[in-house]
Amino acid sequence: MRCAVLDDYQDAARANADWSRVDLTVFREHMSSEDEVAAALADFDVVVIMRERTPFPASLLARLPRLKLLITSGMRNAAIDLKAAAVLGVTVCGTASRSEPPVELTWALILGLCRHVVPENVAFRSGGPWQSTIGTDLVGATLGLLGLGKIGTRVATIARAFGMEVLAWSQNLTAERTEAVGARLALSKEELLAGSDIVSIHLALSDRTRGLVDADALAAMKPSALLVNTSRAAIVDTEAMIAALTSGQLAGAGLDVFDLEPLPADHPLRTLPNVLATPHLGYVTRGNYSRYFGEAVEDIDAFVAGAPIRTLG
Repeated sequence: MRCAVLDDYQDAARANADWSRVDLTVFREHMSSEDEVAAALADFDVVVIMRERTPFPASLLARLPRLKLLITSGMRNAAIDLKAAAVLGVTVCGTASRSEPPVELTWALILGLCRHVVPENVAFRSGGPWQSTIGTDLVGATLGLLGLGKIGTRVATIARAFGMEVLAWSQNLTAERTEAVGARLALSKEELLAGSDIVSIHLALSDRTRGLVDADALAAMKPSALLVNTSRAAIVDTEAMIAALTSGQLAGAGLDVFDLEPLPADHPLRTLPNVLATPHLGYVTRGNYSRYFGEAVEDIDAFVAGAPIRTLG
């Protein structure tokens, strides 16, 4: 069984699992075209992918006749055509994933934005001005959560520890659910956006949430408000967000997800001074990597034994 690990930017796979029973090849550089991926993977029986870094649509799966097992980190991956995989006889398996790391990164972005950590640190290291910004208080401010699932709930708990008010909204959210975590249900998306000092997104990407935060939604926010997205880039209209950040309609954004990853070097989000961004690090921790790659090896062993585990689809 020849196994390929894709998009292992940090060469983390080898160090976080015992691959001794596997003929392993690691691809550290991202392949941007389907032709490139199909050519690189032609001789592999097993492919391990990191989240949604490389999509596996039906067209790509059809070009990999040798592929028998596709493993994704996490138990959900919208970039895999599961129906096509089933038709083509490709077993798809996942791994466990911890929800705490994206919560922690969400708060790193919020705190970094509110206290201007990056520009102050740059000034400190370069001999710049001693104190050049004024921070935003969290205590008494309102955090608006678009989504109150496992991650959103943890974010809400930390917000309350900071003394913040918490608003939450999603299409099926109830008052009982919000009250249980000390939050208040916003009656509409617009009410949440207009009433929040910081808006943080914690929704799964679907047809209902794609483009949910569009130009009109951004216009409903306070000019002093901050937008944080550690969920999925497509939930926000990127061009509308850039326009709002450029015009001052939106004070700042903390971003960990992007429409195209890796983000091109000349992308406007790389230069806007009111953007604090990280290169999709929400799930990138030692604990998660150990779980991802360790369970990927378990998935391979179970498949070889004829009893696949953690199957998707």
